[in-house]
Amino acid sequence: MGTHSEPTDPYDDLNASSDPSASTASASTASTASTAPKSSSGFSDALPEPVTAAGRDALDAILARPGRVVVGLDFDGTLAPIVPDPEQSRAHPEAVPALAALAPKVASVAVITGRPAGVAVHHGGFAGVAGLEHLVVLGHYGVERWDAVTGTVTAPPPHPGVAAVRAELPGVLERAGAREGTWIEEKGRAVAVHTRRAADPQAAFEALREPLSELATRHGLVVEPGRMVLELRPPGMDKGVALREYVREVGAEAVLYAGDDLGDLPAFTAVEDLRAEGVPGLLVCSGSNEVTALAKRADLVVDGPAGVVRLLGEMAAAMASPTA
Repeated sequence: MGTHSEPTDPYDDLNASSDPSASTASASTASTASTAPKSSSGFSDALPEPVTAAGRDALDAILARPGRVVVGLDFDGTLAPIVPDPEQSRAHPEAVPALAALAPKVASVAVITGRPAGVAVHHGGFAGVAGLEHLVVLGHYGVERWDAVTGTVTAPPPHPGVAAVRAELPGVLERAGAREGTWIEEKGRAVAVHTRRAADPQAAFEALREPLSELATRHGLVVEPGRMVLELRPPGMDKGVALREYVREVGAEAVLYAGDDLGDLPAFTAVEDLRAEGVPGLLVCSGSNEVTALAKRADLVVDGPAGVVRLLGEMAAAMASPTA
């Protein structure tokens, strides 16, 4: 069958400082950011213009009062390039400097991910970086939370169904004839099955949809499909719920959300719902050839993580100094 598990420790290195050069780069980026010249359209010359009126209005609101803004960001595929082995995933080299320039000017930056919060912090290089004091990581779709100020993860007890699924999963994969290259990722509060390494990743993915859905249902879990991955996790939380609850907690008056995958669609819906309530929202798609559903709903499509990071840096440069 060729499946194997790759355990991770979500809490390694959370209190370790980041590479000093990264902190230096962050400080440098933050110190050189200034209000950029505006074009005739009203936006900075460096900033791309959203294709929708709602997106243009939201960008106006974000730039006008950044201190009332929550910036929500997916991790894999948005801040970090997609790679065959998720454990080798790392944030784009310019992500931390861009975030360190942006975060002090907004109410908060929230990285919302299906990964354990500690793993995202480690792979992102977020711990101990000057300028990221306004950053939180909402892991496992908001079940876990890491706060840059305290450097700690808080979370409720795990769902009992995860342990039951973990025990049965190898047998289910074997009976389903899982293809060579299919493998299991242990995520602490969830379990994921990846097919990206299979000879035909999409065929392997489709063949496992039904048996994994049946397994999840038996133990009170749900299946979250992604880019060549099926994640079995507890119900009741998704990126939309996490984003909406955090926006309310912060009292934000405008929001941006950037994502790349099917798991980000609930966050897009949350932003659309907030718009209907009078909260300006900007939807950004980190573009790829694998998933097109987000691009169809986005106000702005950028070229993968490099495009997201560039946008964040340009926004930071266009923003005035922080205001209440």
